[in-house]
Amino acid sequence: MSPSTSSVAGRPPRFAVVGVPGNRRVTLFQDAVRAAGLPAARVVPWSRVLRGEAVFLPGETVRLDSPGEDAEVERLLRKVDDPTRVEGGAAWYAGFTAAVREVARAAEAAGATLLDGPDEVAVLFDKRLCHAVLDTAGVPVPASPTSGAAPVVRGWADIRGRMAEHGMPRVFVKPAHGSSASGVLAVETAGPGRVRATTSVERDSSGRLYNSLRPRRLTTEREVAAIVDTLAPEGLHVERWLPKATLGGRATDLRVVVVAGRATHAVARTSRSPMTNLHLGGERGDLGRVRAAVGAAGGSWGEALAVCERAADCFPDTLCVGVDLLPSTDWRRFAVGEVNAFGDLLPRLTGLDGSGAEGLDTYAAQVAAVMNRARNDRATAIA
Repeated sequence: MSPSTSSVAGRPPRFAVVGVPGNRRVTLFQDAVRAAGLPAARVVPWSRVLRGEAVFLPGETVRLDSPGEDAEVERLLRKVDDPTRVEGGAAWYAGFTAAVREVARAAEAAGATLLDGPDEVAVLFDKRLCHAVLDTAGVPVPASPTSGAAPVVRGWADIRGRMAEHGMPRVFVKPAHGSSASGVLAVETAGPGRVRATTSVERDSSGRLYNSLRPRRLTTEREVAAIVDTLAPEGLHVERWLPKATLGGRATDLRVVVVAGRATHAVARTSRSPMTNLHLGGERGDLGRVRAAVGAAGGSWGEALAVCERAADCFPDTLCVGVDLLPSTDWRRFAVGEVNAFGDLLPRLTGLDGSGAEGLDTYAAQVAAVMNRARNDRATAIA
């Protein structure tokens, strides 16, 4: 069901949010709903959805939020007891996409409107499929030998072979269904047997993989191969490692939030490691400096945002996405690293000038977009 479709034309939206009760994402969304003068959103816990208890009310506007940061939900989806484990991505993906389809079925049966298309969610959470969709649409992305329907990666030997075949001495190896850089390795090769990688993965004595908040350097091919071979059965995606622009000696990229097709918020992320994720030691950079660097190089900030909007256009049935934008070293070109279904957790960040979301955080911008659509539907009904 398209997010542009109003369940009850002409009425202000009544929200339901499928999420984790008490989670900061749900709390921030509730704050935005109340600030807009609307009744509090009804919270439908993911744990209930996974037990087959998803219930919606006629006319509700249903928002999906992340199922993360809930031990019970992680256990039900990932089929592992420790939420810090890296393994379980394939099980998580199968369980989560099935749950999203159940939400869509229940919402449609109730006469509610879902803001996230289930087919698009399935693509957004498979990096191979998402890359292929973006590439086909002409969105600039890093080259990949695993995009779309390419043969699956069976282990480190396959990756080594494809790196050589495609002339890629430096690549990012990503779990196909991962998020928050879980399981990601930034791999560099320099001849036979000379391999090193940066990753947040730690491997214990029994071979189990765990997430760490501290990226570390692997310096032997044996270490890299052990992690890759463990993760390969669950699906891996490989991309050329594009050199990033730098500010103050720190690698720099951007997270750009696109709401209803328009880039509304942006944050610069900087790091001394190849992963700029803020929870892995990355820091928010000065967006003004980024824009100045783009302009000084003869690049276009408007084009940077346009690339993000073109990426979001590939998912017309999804109200909001977070786009990871990679500036080239000369600040003149931009590529899309990933598109995130739940990429809007940027507390206290207000909208870009000229975006229509000035003074609004990412959640308030989404509420405003839904309210604008309701008003447009009302005007259309009157006409």
